[in-house]
Amino acid sequence: MLTALLAQDPAAPAGPGGAGGGSPFSNPMFLMLGLFLLFWIVVILPMSRRQRKEQEKLLSSVSRGSKILTRSGIVGTVVTIKDGEDELVIRSEDTKLRIKRSAIAQVLGTDAAEAAK
Repeated sequence: MLTALLAQDPAAPAGPGGAGGGSPFSNPMFLMLGLFLLFWIVVILPMSRRQRKEQEKLLSSVSRGSKILTRSGIVGTVVTIKDGEDELVIRSEDTKLRIKRSAIAQVLGTDAAEAAK
């Protein structure tokens, strides 16, 4: 039934240029591709830029004494952090861990006692 809907009328006259006349842009594939491209430009691209800016802002707000949650689910307090370096040291219970800045998922707050040290 679907093929009957998409079939062309065999009695229709051929357009200029012989058989297969008509614009190449009348193909539904070009329409779908154009709509996808428009959706990507209008929706996805600005959203990814906004997320990247929020992540950079989050990473720049981390300081000594900040309580953080890593992407692997570890909650800890920042002990050592240096500007320009990609690694920092966190303390979680009795353990110190060295992690990358990119592993930080969320800043939970600050630990005033750790920041005062």
